[in-house]
Amino acid sequence: MEARQITRASAIAGAYENFDSGALLADLRRRVAFRTESQEASGVEALHAYLQTEIAPTLSKLGFTSRIVDNPAGKGAPFLIAERHEGGQLPTVLTYGHGDVVRGYDEQWQSGLKPWEVTVDGDRWYGRGTADNKGQHSVNFAALAAVIEARGGKLGYNVKVIFETGEEISSPGLDAVCAAEADALRADVFLASDGPRVSAERPTLFLGSRGGVPFELLVDLREGGHHSGNWGGVLRNPAVVLAHALATLVDRDGRIIVEGLRPPPISDAVRHALADIELGRDDSSPDIDPTWGEPGLTPTERVIGWNALEVLAIKSGNADAPVNAIPPIAKAVCQLRFVVGTDWEHVREHLEHHFEQHGFKHVRVKVSSGTPATRLDLDDPWVHWALDSMRHTTDKKPALLPNLGGTVPNDVFAKTLALPTLWVPHSYPACNQHAPNEHLLGSVAREALGVMAGLWWDLGESGAAIVERRKCASR
Repeated sequence: MEARQITRASAIAGAYENFDSGALLADLRRRVAFRTESQEASGVEALHAYLQTEIAPTLSKLGFTSRIVDNPAGKGAPFLIAERHEGGQLPTVLTYGHGDVVRGYDEQWQSGLKPWEVTVDGDRWYGRGTADNKGQHSVNFAALAAVIEARGGKLGYNVKVIFETGEEISSPGLDAVCAAEADALRADVFLASDGPRVSAERPTLFLGSRGGVPFELLVDLREGGHHSGNWGGVLRNPAVVLAHALATLVDRDGRIIVEGLRPPPISDAVRHALADIELGRDDSSPDIDPTWGEPGLTPTERVIGWNALEVLAIKSGNADAPVNAIPPIAKAVCQLRFVVGTDWEHVREHLEHHFEQHGFKHVRVKVSSGTPATRLDLDDPWVHWALDSMRHTTDKKPALLPNLGGTVPNDVFAKTLALPTLWVPHSYPACNQHAPNEHLLGSVAREALGVMAGLWWDLGESGAAIVERRKCASR
């Protein structure tokens, strides 16, 4: 037993050494230099190069075989599938990462910073992708390498990788690739990293994500604008109609009024998990509006355990250069973020029925395809295993989020591949993800190396027993 503890400790020490020696920083500098902007046509070559010349060689050194898979959605965002196989009777873990980033917005970064170069300023490592997601998958691969070395080249389980380059454009083709490659990606558990911790100092585990449904509301009353002096008072104003229609969806305090867009009550298990998690603790977090949203819930429950209906943009006329005319059209772009149990597949029907009931016959509803909400059972054996491992490594109580407030493509892994899903994020809420001055905290990266080394190690110790326990429970 003592030798086992020492070996686990040596694996974690090896992971820390990857940070202390500067190896992680060197890897990240090399990876951030790839201008992998999936939102730009010019980024296609960099996306391919990132997989072929960076990720594939990194995995090859760890004993993986890999192949590049074209995107079936017709997008220039390829995939990489890799496998490290030790035995057919051993448990298998599937992991994931994405190599694409959002636009660099080069000219908007503060003086002295460049999106395609890693700049270290105290604890902050600036650069596009340092937090999302190059820094996170770099931590995971480095920690895995430390465990492979500590175990003498044998993990005691198999590892598979699905790596995409289109996450920032809503993961086109990911579901289709996973469906087509279901046998190649067959596993017992999913373990990956994306998104932020609840705070910089607290290791976090989340089990899924809220879903999202974008929709538009359009009031199109006539051709062209008409002079507000000659016609004001007798022509219906679409902006006024739309404003009143929106006010029937969400009240003045942010509470969703449409019954069909509300979630089921928060369960006791979810309330218990969220009880000691405080939202917005980081210095650069925005001030929370304490009376906004569903009454009777804490801010954390409103973001993690409830639905939010947001108006993202409104347009009618030209607010920057208004003219004395009644506009003909008004449009609002909206979004429903929702948790498991919401009737999200009938959002259009709920909205249309609601507007009909309230006499808004001029409001047209257009709903785009949405992403399902997912959440692993909080009492799943894998959840207890991960929390115990993280606590053992850090001597901290990890935060357990039933789901992320935002959206990751977890439905592909939870539904298409039918896997229990565990996410261990290595960023923090104020990382400027998707904005200028994106950064990773060096202190978080170092702790994350230890956390992941502990998890990779513990999979070899108890993974097979957990797989068998879940099989017995399902019989």
